[in-house]
Amino acid sequence: WRAVTEVLFAGFALMLVIEGILPFLAPRLWREAFKALIEMKDGQIRFAGLASMTVGLGLLAFVT
Repeated sequence: WRAVTEVLFAGFALMLVIEGILPFLAPRLWREAFKALIEMKDGQIRFAGLASMTVGLGLLAFVT
């Protein structure tokens, strides 16, 4: 159980680091991307989320 918890926390920490890279390095670009995201329709956002989850699951299956 402890190993599972450690891996989940490590994965969460890595996600936060990766998501923080763009706003840290290019805040203007991040702001423009966020504005574009706000203007997207719900279906487009859902598709992007589905694509992201699918790629993530594929990578996870490849690694494990």
